[in-house]
Amino acid sequence: MELKRVVVTGLGAITPLGLDVDTTWNNALKGVSGAGPITHFDTTLFKTKFACELKGFDPLNYVSDPNDRREIKDFKRNDLYTQYALACAKQAVEDANLLADGIDRDEVGVIFASGIGGLHTFEEQAGDYARHEDRGPMYSPFFIPTMIADIAAGQISIKYGFRGPNFGVVSACATSTNALIDAFNYIRLGKAKAIVTGGSEAPLFPAGVGGFNAMKAISLRNDDPQGASRPFSASRDGFVMGEGGVCLVFEELEHALARGAKIYGEVIGGGMSADAYHITASHPEGLGAKLVMQRAIEDAGIKPEDVDYVNAHGTSTPVGDLSEAQAVKDVFGEHAYKLNVSSTKSMTGHMLGATGAMEAVFCLLACRDDIVPPTINHADGDEDEKIDYKMNFTFNKAQKRTVNIALSNTFGFGGHNASIIVKKYQK
Repeated sequence: MELKRVVVTGLGAITPLGLDVDTTWNNALKGVSGAGPITHFDTTLFKTKFACELKGFDPLNYVSDPNDRREIKDFKRNDLYTQYALACAKQAVEDANLLADGIDRDEVGVIFASGIGGLHTFEEQAGDYARHEDRGPMYSPFFIPTMIADIAAGQISIKYGFRGPNFGVVSACATSTNALIDAFNYIRLGKAKAIVTGGSEAPLFPAGVGGFNAMKAISLRNDDPQGASRPFSASRDGFVMGEGGVCLVFEELEHALARGAKIYGEVIGGGMSADAYHITASHPEGLGAKLVMQRAIEDAGIKPEDVDYVNAHGTSTPVGDLSEAQAVKDVFGEHAYKLNVSSTKSMTGHMLGATGAMEAVFCLLACRDDIVPPTINHADGDEDEKIDYKMNFTFNKAQKRTVNIALSNTFGFGGHNASIIVKKYQK
């Protein structure tokens, strides 16, 4: 069976760096940090008081008719993670012109991810029950369908009438990369002509921040939020939480060409693996990270030396950054000193279930524009003696170079690893 070629024809993003793809990309190239004080709730009693929040998100900008009270009510009834999903999907669907006459919506699917799902809805409903336990279980009838992690995929499908494959994906921080790989495979196997894919997350509420604080996973650098995410630096002390939604339209090449769609780039491979080691810590020798990159490269039918840029998972945790840096060296050998590596989480924060989709977009745009976004917040003298700085971590400043092929890594709690490879589109 001949596999179909898969291209990207639409992008959408609402992120801590901007409420659209262009603003997000331009701020990433400038090295802007999206971090600041948390405004979603009172952090007085919390150890960490900052995160990478969205700025200026207004649901009214993402409904079809801002005067339709019913539509506005239905939109706002969704958990915030689903609102973010609908918002970025609207951008991507419109960017791809996916509602044009002649497109068979039976052949368009939605595979959309979230690492946690409706955390705020769960927190509100459980808290309300705890406060009024004496009256019995009076939960909202919308509680379950609003909270579940697949409902964003369902809501996108319902909104646009896309009747192809439709499901959610959950694999912690690898979530949206797994969704992209699923979409890629369904299209190249001929199971759909186009798939709306990506991920969203809205974890910046007491349960999310408090839970990650309890794990000692997130930075405590409250006096310097914008400098807190510092991947591959010795002084790193944990990741910075982020939120948002990112969406891509994957499409069969022949289908895209037939309708004259613009093409951002081509998806050529994906890999998956497990650390099989620990529920939260990555394997100290990077065994799973090494395996997932090797599988992605093999799936793409390329050689390691063909890769020009690696968007690292690079969360700014002491163990994770070290094991990933070693895995890159193991996979690429001498070529590890010739390619560029960067962690864009230093700017966006860790968007959890949305982060893989975000970093795939950065890889596509790096190929399109021949420029690598930076890893910010590294200072001279802040070197970890266990990391080989002969590798080009693209510290502090974007770097112009030819980028024909880029690889994006995402690793999640539970030992889930996913890597996806994209390239410049050529006929």
